[in-house]
Amino acid sequence: MLALRSRYPTYAATMAASIESIRQKFVEDQFEFSKHAVDQSIVRRILVQEVREAIAVGQVIEDYPDDKYGPSCLILGFTEAQRPLHIQCSYPSRPIIKIITLYEPESDKWNGDFTTRRQTSDGN
Repeated sequence: MLALRSRYPTYAATMAASIESIRQKFVEDQFEFSKHAVDQSIVRRILVQEVREAIAVGQVIEDYPDDKYGPSCLILGFTEAQRPLHIQCSYPSRPIIKIITLYEPESDKWNGDFTTRRQTSDGN
């Protein structure tokens, strides 16, 4: 299991356990795409089936409990074709999971397994 990075360690255990709840909501079709996520899925040619595949095997890699749109997390998953996807979605405490954004992580911005952001020259 991947190590979960969070500004708040108490959320780490909660989010690791919550991936199962997120997966279950996807199985039950209890999810929706934000307008931004729809736009990005079109531009980036990411299919709904690929999102389902990535969530089914994904792991929470970042936690955003204080996100301006509500608590959310970043999931790394791989499609059946082994395409890596990052999917930011709301916590499973919502009745319907909201996909906020999604993208294929870029190797120059993420480490080799796409779980940790690379530091930039300015330290960010």
